Amino acid sequence: MRFKDWATRVLLISLMFMALIVVLLIGRTTKLHNNPAISHTSNPQVTAWSQYPQAQFQSAKYPENKSLNVIKSPVKINKPVARYVTTQAFAQYRPNYQVASVDPSNYGERYTQDVNGVIVNNQPIIVLHETGYSASSAVNFFQVAHTDESVQASYHALIKLDGTVVYLVPPEKRAFGAANSVFETPQGVETVQTNPNLPASVNNFAYHVSLETPPDSYDASSQQNHSGYKEAQYNSLAWLIAQSQVPDDRITTHHLVDRSGKKVDPINFDGNKFISLLNTYRQVRPIYRVSK
Repeated sequence: MRFKDWATRVLLISLMFMALIVVLLIGRTTKLHNNPAISHTSNPQVTAWSQYPQAQFQSAKYPENKSLNVIKSPVKINKPVARYVTTQAFAQYRPNYQVASVDPSNYGERYTQDVNGVIVNNQPIIVLHETGYSASSAVNFFQVAHTDESVQASYHALIKLDGTVVYLVPPEKRAFGAANSVFETPQGVETVQTNPNLPASVNNFAYHVSLETPPDSYDASSQQNHSGYKEAQYNSLAWLIAQSQVPDDRITTHHLVDRSGKKVDPINFDGNKFISLLNTYRQVRPIYRVSK
């Protein structure tokens, strides 16, 4: 075989391999583009749900219902650099805890897009509630299947009168705690509509935690007929939220986010007392400067 013929064949084979590689690369790019699960997961603007309080079973004393486990997401999330760190006071406070299952009809997935296909990237907020009646009645309601979407409801966690922390819906899931709601900020209002048949709400980026209502305050509608919450409840609430990376100015109440005009909870809540305890259980991570 002459050298010229051999060189021509080598060149043709090389061109064929290059064409094959280009086809494979185009196919892979198209697959990634058409796969919303991959494209949304890789979006750096998607909220990291690890900023919400996580279940701290190892810190609890006398745990109940040991055999029950909180549902965990199979998706591994890259945790952002922590702004807050817990304190020695946090380590020393060890509330009892329970885990209660919630019927799947009463919570859902957190969406990466709204009903119009617009990507949502709201930073987390925490919404404080109260149960209205006993903690057990609230849990029982959450454990019943509801087909009517206007009735479905749940919290992520609940604080009983004795300070027991009840874990309900995993933080990476969307609890149905505040229908028809808006979070107001100096930059504007935040809300997300995920169902075309229901008003927009903060549920998609909110962590909902509720205080059990004292028995003498059932059906209360004002501070005058509400006796307030127990010391143990304030401590456990602050302890729970101290585990989050949600700043103070993104902690709010059901009353403040509600747009139905019907929600007034948590009634008689001492916000200053709560913030003081929260600052006892967590602090802004110190920044150490290297001297030259």
